[in-house]
Amino acid sequence: MSTRKWTIRACAGLALGLGIGIGVAGAQGFGERFGFGSAATPADIAKIDIDVMPDGRGAPAGQGTVDEGMRVYNDKCAACHGENLGGVKGTGAAPLVGGRGTLNSGKPKKTVESYWPYASILFDYTKRSMPFDSPGTMTDNEIYAVVAYILNKGNIIDKSTVMNAKTLAAVKMPNRNGFIFNPGGGGHRPDVRNYR
Repeated sequence: MSTRKWTIRACAGLALGLGIGIGVAGAQGFGERFGFGSAATPADIAKIDIDVMPDGRGAPAGQGTVDEGMRVYNDKCAACHGENLGGVKGTGAAPLVGGRGTLNSGKPKKTVESYWPYASILFDYTKRSMPFDSPGTMTDNEIYAVVAYILNKGNIIDKSTVMNAKTLAAVKMPNRNGFIFNPGGGGHRPDVRNYR
């Protein structure tokens, strides 16, 4: 038998075996079979069922100020991101501010201030993933406040700005033109012409 025919038969056999295995596992139920895990409840899903868009769609009710955000940041964020939002070596947490104008240099510094094109990304990411040790535990008011604080420290918004769904959508990020829309899927991607 030729190598090509053998390869085709082997792949077909593997696909059939995998299909049967998946069907059996699905019929038994993974949770029952392995004895751990549980179905997600509506409350579990609600914690992560967000998609804050650049124009403000999907942003929840609530608000926060820069001063409130400073307190939230110091309590829940500074241990990893540093007192001055510059990151803490050894934690893996990236700096949040600085780096403006470095993206097309030999040593780019990608931060909220220098790289992210929309403020909604900061809200969305914070809500889903922060604090690192207990994601999903911050209230929407705390998230709006810490977003206001980070954007103010990055010289993007004024200290008097009250962050909410409307003001979040109105923020003009320094790198808002550094991305281009990818019509083939995947949303926006960096405009590589701007970076080395």
